[in-house]
Amino acid sequence: MSAFLTLDHLSLAKPDGAPLFDNLTLSVGPQRIGLVGRNGCGKSTLLRAIAGDVPPAAGTVHSHGRIARLEQRFDETLTLAEALGVAKALACLARITAGEGSAEDFDAADWTLEARLDKALSETGLAAMPLDRRLASLSGGERTRVGLARLLLAAPDLILLDEPTNNLDAEGRAAVMALVETWPGGLIVASHDRALLDRMDRIVELTPVGCTVFGGGWSAFAEARDAARARAASEAESAANRLKSTERKVQQAKEKKDRSDARGRAVRARGDQPKLLLDARAERAEATGARGSHLAHRQLGEAETALSDAEAKLEIITPLSIDLPACHLPATRQLLTLSDVVMEVGGRHLFGPLSAELRGPERVAITGPNGSGKTTLLKLITGELVPTAGDVTVHTDRIALLDQHVSRLDPGLSLLDNMKALLPGLNENDTRAALARFAFRGEAALQTAVTLSGGERLRAGLAAAFATHEPPDLLLLDEPTNHLDIEAVELLEAALKAYDGAILAISHDERFLEAIGIDRRIALG
Repeated sequence: MSAFLTLDHLSLAKPDGAPLFDNLTLSVGPQRIGLVGRNGCGKSTLLRAIAGDVPPAAGTVHSHGRIARLEQRFDETLTLAEALGVAKALACLARITAGEGSAEDFDAADWTLEARLDKALSETGLAAMPLDRRLASLSGGERTRVGLARLLLAAPDLILLDEPTNNLDAEGRAAVMALVETWPGGLIVASHDRALLDRMDRIVELTPVGCTVFGGGWSAFAEARDAARARAASEAESAANRLKSTERKVQQAKEKKDRSDARGRAVRARGDQPKLLLDARAERAEATGARGSHLAHRQLGEAETALSDAEAKLEIITPLSIDLPACHLPATRQLLTLSDVVMEVGGRHLFGPLSAELRGPERVAITGPNGSGKTTLLKLITGELVPTAGDVTVHTDRIALLDQHVSRLDPGLSLLDNMKALLPGLNENDTRAALARFAFRGEAALQTAVTLSGGERLRAGLAAAFATHEPPDLLLLDEPTNHLDIEAVELLEAALKAYDGAILAISHDERFLEAIGIDRRIALG
């Protein structure tokens, strides 16, 4: 199998020189590679280094084929032909067909273009779209299809994809999945999308303490990762037990020596044995005691070091866990009633008439394509908007919203000041305790919100939502997993799975919805 790309002992660093990862060696042929790791670990930087935009801190990048990246952000004023990069070439062919072609046109003519263009548009579901249509009129999923069609036209050996399914509806995600499934060349994907990563041939995990290359998709990788975490926990427990055993033995040896010394002093005090004999015994006992003490301290030091190493390893590979306070929501408690709700914005009908209700600790997903009004429905429930027709009745004031941007946080304030502003009834101790419950202790509580990673913003948002004296009965989620790494998503899933309140969620991440136990769906659009 020929390689399109070879990374040889590659190390990358941030612009300030701080290391991202070290010593990555990888050969990529016609296969699918998934890049995973915490936000900020260097996934996007690695793709840029492969494309030649970032110099390595050490090691080398050797490309042996044509490399292209999926373009997902286009100038909205472009036409479809311009976005595909074929407008000039098509104009050249049109002049020749009309009998107006110049010698330069004939020299530049690409006689295969029209057939290749038809094939690319057909394979990406854009065959019926006029080439003069402006991108501003396209949905997010359609724009993703344009980027995919551009890749098919370029026909590179190796494709680079950076979070290709983020913010996409089902249509856009399906287009990306189809490319991944059918692409005959090489493909490297930096993603937190576990369904997409399950389609990979290999997973490359980037961490500051080392890079791991794993053969298989995400599910197999996660199983091996969880087994490694279990082994690390077992090793830490064994090391702790060995330290306790060593401490007991050291204490027992000390007590034995103290008893021996006491007997020796008693014999000497009686004075019925020669002093020379007593001195010899004391000298031997002292020497034996010194050797025993040295051995005991060495064994104790080794046990303490082993425990420290095991706990450090466990801390590195084991994620945080958080427990959401219980709200004790009764199973029959009615929380929300939607009665023939209709919503129009700017004269455009979004949805309705819609009728639904929510009772007890139900988990309900709001589904539909981008632009169908899912976020608007949450704004109706929070009272931020008023319906065009119908009634929205919320039967509890214990309600909290967690969106993908955690927009309740003021980016310029510290976490402590944010909490004080959001929950003025809490005193300093209660505010710090609420943050500490979500792993913001001491100086960490003084970080400004703008400096937080996606996972940290998630924890801060949960802290703000659950810091009240009475935890929310109803939690509204608006694409909460966007911009999160997989570890943060799994943290959120575990917390919500154990939460005893109701959840109304918007998410295109089916794995997330399954993990939190969605009971039913409300479909819009």
